[in-house]
Amino acid sequence: MNVHVHAPLDGILLLDKPVGLSSNAALQCVRRLCGGVKAGHGGSLDPLASGMLPICLGAATRLAGELLAGRKAYRFGLQLGARSASGDAETGIIERCAVPVLTRTQIEAVLRRFLGPQQQLPPMYSALKRDGQPLYRLARRGVNVERAPRAVLIDSLRLLEQQPDLLQLAVLCSKGTYVRVLGEDIARALGTCGHLASLRREYVEPFAAESMVTLGQLEAAVRDASAWPLLAADRAVEHLPPLHLSDADARAISQGRTLSQGASNAASSAASSAADQLWRLYDARGRFLGLGRTDGRGQLRARRLFPQPME
Repeated sequence: MNVHVHAPLDGILLLDKPVGLSSNAALQCVRRLCGGVKAGHGGSLDPLASGMLPICLGAATRLAGELLAGRKAYRFGLQLGARSASGDAETGIIERCAVPVLTRTQIEAVLRRFLGPQQQLPPMYSALKRDGQPLYRLARRGVNVERAPRAVLIDSLRLLEQQPDLLQLAVLCSKGTYVRVLGEDIARALGTCGHLASLRREYVEPFAAESMVTLGQLEAAVRDASAWPLLAADRAVEHLPPLHLSDADARAISQGRTLSQGASNAASSAASSAADQLWRLYDARGRFLGLGRTDGRGQLRARRLFPQPME
């Protein structure tokens, strides 16, 4: 059935991406359902992973990059005793190891060693590029290239369930963390080898308390745009302080003008009190205008603005 939502869509959709679809394929499914509206996702998920994929629609695509910076929470199954080339079930097993008898106390002691700042080596099976080529394409040809470690942060790491050769774990981590690599490193620290048997992203900050929607639910609601569970675009930047502008200053900032300490409103005090601060900008009626930045010289400039309705 080729039925589309006809009303304009602007906002953030929290898709529960199914296993088997790439993030881009899931994005294109959503775009097809809503008639080809401009869209972008806030952080890729591997095809074999499921869970929260924030999709920005319409004007909200201007904030897709802000979602990349948020922490991510995952639940993953770590299969012990077998290592794959990709670190998950996408490729075949290339090494088998004995699995020692492990107690919960031993496992939790190892997990604590991974908390805090870490240096993590990105895997060859990743979308990082070398000379314009994704590393996973090189890996599939058997080519291995040197990669630089990157700094990541593990905020929490918990053991949920334990079987002799399979652990269910939960992690809250910074952007750029490869859970596949984390799983391999944990297995190695436990005295064996391993790979991810499953991976689900529980949430992306700041959407920890929000529900997700499946592609099937979107298809069922496709005739009624009002039934699509969209979040307002400014939900992506709730961590930033709000700044409410007068009508005159809202008009000026929308025209690309700089507001300075000479302004006779909230913009003046904001500009003078915060050096190099990013703000959520609103007009006097509470409409979201976009983002602005104070530069430490008493000036407020627009950083990323949203189109406003004609009056």
